[in-house]
Amino acid sequence: MFRSIRSQNKGSIKCNKVPQPNGALPIIGHLHFLNPQEPYFRTFSTMAQKYGSIFSLRLGCHNTLVVSSREIAKEILKTNDKVFASRPNISVGRYIGYNNAILALAPYGQYWREMRKMATLELLSCHRLEKLKHVRDLEIFSLIKDLYSSSSCGKRLNDSIIHQVPINLSNLLEHLTFNIIVRMIGGKRFRGETISQEDSDAWRLKKAIKDATYLSGVFVVGDAIPYLSWFDFQGHVSFMKKTFKEMDLILQKWMDEHIRKRDEENESDGRCENDFMDVLISTFQDQDVICGHKREIVIKATSMILILTGSGSTSMTLTWALSLLLNHPNVLKAVKKELDINIGKHKWVQECDIKDLKYLQAIIKETLRLYPPAPLTGIREATEECYVSKYYIPKGTRLLINLWKLHRDPEIWCNPNEFQPERFLTTTTTHANIDFQSQDFEFIPFSFGRRSCPGMTLGLQVVHLTLARLIQGFDICTKDGVKVDMSEGLGLALPKEKALEVMLKPLLPLELYESL
Repeated sequence: MFRSIRSQNKGSIKCNKVPQPNGALPIIGHLHFLNPQEPYFRTFSTMAQKYGSIFSLRLGCHNTLVVSSREIAKEILKTNDKVFASRPNISVGRYIGYNNAILALAPYGQYWREMRKMATLELLSCHRLEKLKHVRDLEIFSLIKDLYSSSSCGKRLNDSIIHQVPINLSNLLEHLTFNIIVRMIGGKRFRGETISQEDSDAWRLKKAIKDATYLSGVFVVGDAIPYLSWFDFQGHVSFMKKTFKEMDLILQKWMDEHIRKRDEENESDGRCENDFMDVLISTFQDQDVICGHKREIVIKATSMILILTGSGSTSMTLTWALSLLLNHPNVLKAVKKELDINIGKHKWVQECDIKDLKYLQAIIKETLRLYPPAPLTGIREATEECYVSKYYIPKGTRLLINLWKLHRDPEIWCNPNEFQPERFLTTTTTHANIDFQSQDFEFIPFSFGRRSCPGMTLGLQVVHLTLARLIQGFDICTKDGVKVDMSEGLGLALPKEKALEVMLKPLLPLELYESL
């Protein structure tokens, strides 16, 4: 009798299913709800206003849970983090991610745990990032020098120099972050002109990375309706295969160069660790196979994901931050004043100074609140049944958390759609001193838990120092003072639809630019 009652209760709880919109069609389910011309996070945000902060969509044959509330996100990413720590087997992981050997798309298991540990402790540790600090420093100074040279081509006015033609700052920021990450990974540097085979490789890799980032966010029908996977009518799979081939050829070449160099060098300790690829080769030199994946595949896959995640998202954050500042001149004026007080005009700001620039830090936090690098978390998959917000979640259910919507919850944030860095300052708000992985889950731009971004520290270092030096070194404005268009583009990340074009005027003594 007791077992029967328990069984009945369990059955009744399982009947408590997540709300699902009407209008699902045979075979495709709710696929027709997704507009390919609108960012998915905006589509889901609109749906959340109608169906609530947790609802389910049937995308082909897969049920997908969409969440946009901090309470439910906390329940998932903390209480049920292990249950939702895996990734589904989708096209981008198979065709671009070395058959899911790439860390961000690998299913939860021994291989993922080993690679996550290695990335956290060996590649992206504070110690390793400090050893490669000179790369960030030199590349940011290279950007400053290029911008100064460009502005020097303009017209002199009252002993100042002002550039008369707008500069495409979005492209230059992409160039900066790409150079930083490829130097840290492979010891390579892209000069911007195809004058050598090495630069030709960099051009090709940069384009392939951009294509891979786009392809990571497209919807492949075969992932939702498996029996249609043979028919690539969208062309996405063939594009993935072509993009992968291009990246793999270059990464293979770089890896071969590293191995040959190591063999030629006769070092007493037998370890040559000048960059991340050197570290990977050293770490796995005695292993032919790592949890079922060949050593060469693991090295290339790990290098690829670091480039994919470490370049584009960082430049996008910088672009959004500068766009917001240009549209809010009072904030730009305040952060300039902070730099003048704490640093002055006789030297360049350094990484060690960032801790004293509280308003600058608040600007970065507010930028990431409004424009998180990944507005939707990478898709996850439940490895066992569980309960979320009293709803029964079957094994195999897929999950997306809408961070863009979560960060703009009016019950948490006053004027949630407004750019107000002051909300993060100690004297004005309850959100003061909030961390980038808030335990209250109202602010998690890099996600949370097992699948949080391991490159967060590196990305923040680059963003803070680059933004500080640009603001310190130049008077930045748009042509004719027009407002910056803040339209979002399509893709997995959060690109700006239109490039940021600015006018520049140097602010510091000329010798500071000439000494770079």
